[in-house]
Amino acid sequence: MLTKRIIPCLDIKEGRTVKGVNFVELRDAGDPVELAKIYSDEGADELVFLDITATVDKRKTLAELVTKVAKAINIPFTVGGGISTVEDVKFLLNAGADKISINSAAVHNPQIINEMAAEFGSQCIVVAIDTRNVDGIDFVHTHGGRQATLLKTQEWAQEVCDRGAGEILLTSMDHDGTKAGFSNELLAEISSALSIPVIASGGAGTMAHFKDVFTFGKADAALAASIFHFKEIGIPKLKGFLSDSDISIRK
Repeated sequence: MLTKRIIPCLDIKEGRTVKGVNFVELRDAGDPVELAKIYSDEGADELVFLDITATVDKRKTLAELVTKVAKAINIPFTVGGGISTVEDVKFLLNAGADKISINSAAVHNPQIINEMAAEFGSQCIVVAIDTRNVDGIDFVHTHGGRQATLLKTQEWAQEVCDRGAGEILLTSMDHDGTKAGFSNELLAEISSALSIPVIASGGAGTMAHFKDVFTFGKADAALAASIFHFKEIGIPKLKGFLSDSDISIRK
């Protein structure tokens, strides 16, 4: 069994780390370079850095900050926000990112997944999917969860996989920021159907939630933000708990 990964997420707005509830009320959670270093030292398996203003404000991700964060840490590092072209990817990989994450751009132009995977290899390409349940059906949302689409989440996840994405980062908008647990049923359905890893995001609140997402949710990795940023759960303690619960985890 592959080891499960714990991934702190740094949502960046105007150069600071922020975390909101259900993507709207944002509060400052600190300096991203400092936080990245702390997580790397504490044993996080990877980091995800999302410039949440990038797509909305139509500006490119803060490459300078990416370079600083990359210099501060020694773990793999994914960057997302406003990425829509092969040139954007090249720019960010050169700035120090190990992988890039695309979301809105992939929905608007699915062929870009094929092009990016062909140019850089699937292992570099993460497709982020923001999903919300509407009248019992899971639909993809874009632009930081603000814009609904008619794409069904399960079908889009399969298409993304078929087009060459290396991983899917699945965020449940209904669970995000609630600390009430991950969307395990949907995660299990998607994980079971796909041949690529699925990173679970949205809803982490307790150590048991991580155990549940790896067992019931069949996720390959679990991502969280506020519980790490505000020191509600420490990564070493979380990993100890998971290891004691017979979850295969890198110590």
